[in-house]
Amino acid sequence: MIDTATSPDVWEADETAAAIEAAPRRPAYLRRLASLIASSAEWLFGLLSLLIGLSTLAALPILQFLSLGYILEVSARVARTGRMRDGFVGVRKGARAGGLALGLWIATLPAWLAGQFAHSAEIVTPGGRAARGWRMALVVIVTLSVLHILAACARGGRLRHFLWPFGNPVWLVRRIRQGGLYSDSRDAFWSALAALRLPYYFRLGLVGFLGTIAWLIVPALLITAGRKLPPLGIVGALLLAIVVPFLPFLQVRFAIEGRLSALFSRRAIRERFRRAPGAFAFALMVLLLAAIPLYLLKIEMIPREAAWLPGLVFVAFLAPARILTGWAYARSGRRDGPRHWTFRLVGRAAIVVAALFYVLIVFLAQYTSWGGAASLLEQHAFLLPVPFGRM
Repeated sequence: MIDTATSPDVWEADETAAAIEAAPRRPAYLRRLASLIASSAEWLFGLLSLLIGLSTLAALPILQFLSLGYILEVSARVARTGRMRDGFVGVRKGARAGGLALGLWIATLPAWLAGQFAHSAEIVTPGGRAARGWRMALVVIVTLSVLHILAACARGGRLRHFLWPFGNPVWLVRRIRQGGLYSDSRDAFWSALAALRLPYYFRLGLVGFLGTIAWLIVPALLITAGRKLPPLGIVGALLLAIVVPFLPFLQVRFAIEGRLSALFSRRAIRERFRRAPGAFAFALMVLLLAAIPLYLLKIEMIPREAAWLPGLVFVAFLAPARILTGWAYARSGRRDGPRHWTFRLVGRAAIVVAALFYVLIVFLAQYTSWGGAASLLEQHAFLLPVPFGRM
């Protein structure tokens, strides 16, 4: 009898079967790894694109409300679920938009270079042969660039469609033969635009801005009047110190419920604080500290070319702080009753110190900022990064 445990034939059969089973695993593992790397790269690119896009919007009048609305939505998403990762709203969409913007910039580079050469040739030999040749080349390049951009956008507007122009004509001819190119492109454009939810973010930012101004305007006016009547300035600073601890959490409540009245429900925020005093104090301190770098940028008037810089600092510093604010709000919702009075006492003490320090910075900003007393309404922890309508 043959001992199957030691037979070479059995060993070879087992090794062959094992090799067959293991053969497809390695390519599958490599595919998963490549997919993970590509997905991570797309996410990081989307985060960078989102940061640049929100910074640009934050520096533009009227469109500023889109940036503020996004910041409020970030805190609301985290407050609903309690997960900080939910605060990265629209990163994948940001990657698509960033790829489209980068692709458009790359596609227009040949036309820009041809325009530069045409301009230089016209300066060297006005009306000469070289100048005429470059003008004709510019017309041809602009025409081809426009067709290339339209075809790339019709294909979906991904970055690869702009980087490889030779596939666009073939695809365009095939789609024209199939029919329905215009209607499909139109529907895809409006679907992508609707997915951005621009009216929602604009309303959220506008209403949140108006409700927050209603809280801040009286303390700001009293502090301004304190230049002539110091007691009024002291009263205004104390009122601001009372308002500051409530405002970010009132904004979170408003972003969750969508009602203007939610911006004035101080009692609800007080009850929330009693359940998570430590989280509220920590989130408030981070938020107020994150707003200070913008006051440093206000010491001198920023040139128009660098108008995006305050918006960049606004989004980079305050968006993570808003995530923490939403996390603290969600943490208070997971508790059935208030914490021990010692925790509440320590939390209140930390909040008082943070609020007084922030009020001191705001009070001094009217003397150091190029905007003067108007800087009292430029409280970046709650409002817009640049003065509304100033740019």
